[in-house]
Amino acid sequence: MIFFGSLFRAPPALDERLSLRALLNLIIERLCQRYRLTLSLAVCLCLSAPVHASAIDIPAKVENRQNSASTLTSAATPSAGERLPETVDVQRLAPASIWQPELNEPSLYALLAAEFAADRDDKQRAVAIYKQQSFKKDATAVFERALSLSLQNESVGDSLQFAKTWQEQNPDHVPAWFYVAHLALRAHDYVLAGETLNRILRYDPRADLSEILIGIYPNTDADKRDLLAALQPLDSKQNASLSVLKAGLLYQFNEPEIAIVHINRALAHQPDYVPFITLKADILRKIVTAETVANYLSQARLRNPDSKSLYLYEIRYLLDLKQSQEAWQLLLQAHERFREDAEITLLAALVSLDIEEYRSADELLNILVKSPAYLDRAYYYLGISAERQQQFDKAKYYLNAVMQEDLVLEARRKVVAFELLNDDVDAAIATLEKLRKDFTVFAPDTFVMQADILWQQNESEEALRLLTRAARKYPDNEMLLFARVQLLDDKSDYVVKRTLLNHLQALDPTNLSYQLSYAQLLLANERSSEQGLALATAIIQIRYDDPRYDNDLHLQALNVLAGNALAKENYKQVIDYLQTPYDVLPTLRSGTLLLRAYQGLGNDEKVEALLADLQQRFSFGQHNINDSIQLY
Repeated sequence: MIFFGSLFRAPPALDERLSLRALLNLIIERLCQRYRLTLSLAVCLCLSAPVHASAIDIPAKVENRQNSASTLTSAATPSAGERLPETVDVQRLAPASIWQPELNEPSLYALLAAEFAADRDDKQRAVAIYKQQSFKKDATAVFERALSLSLQNESVGDSLQFAKTWQEQNPDHVPAWFYVAHLALRAHDYVLAGETLNRILRYDPRADLSEILIGIYPNTDADKRDLLAALQPLDSKQNASLSVLKAGLLYQFNEPEIAIVHINRALAHQPDYVPFITLKADILRKIVTAETVANYLSQARLRNPDSKSLYLYEIRYLLDLKQSQEAWQLLLQAHERFREDAEITLLAALVSLDIEEYRSADELLNILVKSPAYLDRAYYYLGISAERQQQFDKAKYYLNAVMQEDLVLEARRKVVAFELLNDDVDAAIATLEKLRKDFTVFAPDTFVMQADILWQQNESEEALRLLTRAARKYPDNEMLLFARVQLLDDKSDYVVKRTLLNHLQALDPTNLSYQLSYAQLLLANERSSEQGLALATAIIQIRYDDPRYDNDLHLQALNVLAGNALAKENYKQVIDYLQTPYDVLPTLRSGTLLLRAYQGLGNDEKVEALLADLQQRFSFGQHNINDSIQLY
């Protein structure tokens, strides 16, 4: 059973716990015991006999091999009357049966042939030889090597069939039961898996099934139900592995009352095993109050004070309950216990930021600055902390120091926003140019951001020229193409804009942003365009729980439809589209369309109230930091 875990984790073929050398030594030892052969004779015969199995006719692959690959250097001592040449042509030697009698035990020569075949990437031949030899007497080690090669080179179904056949021939070999059970689960043969597991449990109710269950959890609901059906008849009262598997499946099928029975059985055997504890917590969350779950987790953590996983689980649970202060206090305790754990320190710093404990956040982040692996993240969040405290110069200092590729773009984006708040357009563009030089991978992003700055400065033509030059350098970049599209006028540039949008939709037919832009183009040139209305309407009909749903895109589609309704003087339709969204998430575009709709209806009271709200929120020349900068 020692070999079981390594077998199903499939390590490299020539680097297994049961190495070729160990296997050959084992077989040589057995041959010596039975036939009184000496090791020197075995080596002699090995190096001068043909490298092929005597008891199986497996044609070797026809290959154009070099002479060195088809000959072996002879180490045998020739007889007095005859000397063999130093180099022996293997193909011309007599069959192995002449050199040794047919054995009931595995043939050393056949196993060497199999290993040579495996080494030469002739895996089919190697597997076939090993399988054939595994059915001989006392061939357990050969069987395990054959099964390992089969798993690496054949389908799970083929491996299962081989293991099942071998196990039937060797019914008392208990490890084979485990192999068959594991492979049956992997092959989704839950009937066979259930029968084999039941046999194992009858033999040993407390058998460790953890190795069997590695990597077999089904992905589809149908397979999960089949697996659960196969496991249900099995008595798992004394088997923690089986109990927890049942509990997990029942939890997924929303049967927590039954699942809790099985997880309690598992915990009775291993009360402090953290994965069992957290699974029970998951199940309890469906059947008891949040306070009860929190108390259970707290007690479990106190029994296992050195378990980082339990700390993190409880902290995340408190955050899910919106109990940020309690989570923060527990994080500080975890930080004290795990002083050298950077993950805990970072999480404590982030929660400190969320609850506006900036002093604590800065202290924790300055600890992380000393760790090279966390340096950039520490600088990034120190910049966020300074930003939230409206210390913009300090924020720029930290954010400009970020050099980690997955953070640098967002860091510089914030720096650009700070420069624009100070009306320092040159500094903003200089930041983008430096980023473009230091990180060429972000060049398209920087061109788009720079074009947006130029557009905000009423330099649309210059912005368009910039994007055109960038598109020549990066002709297949969709971001640049779409940025150009958005700068083109819907009417005067209709042909060019339509051509570009058709090209973009051909590149990505499922992109909703391209579809909405195309709808806007069509409606701008033909108010009653059925295709344009259909595209925009389809976007606002996407449900919030649909993976395609995007709140900003949804609002943009509403604005497109409202703008079209306004052009048709259908003022009530504009209000129906936008009043509720504006109340929830006001934007300048939505507010402007609503204002014009109320003006069209002659509703002076609504016009005055909405105009005052727009002036307060979006007055020109007034910098509202919370609207201009997207905070972390």
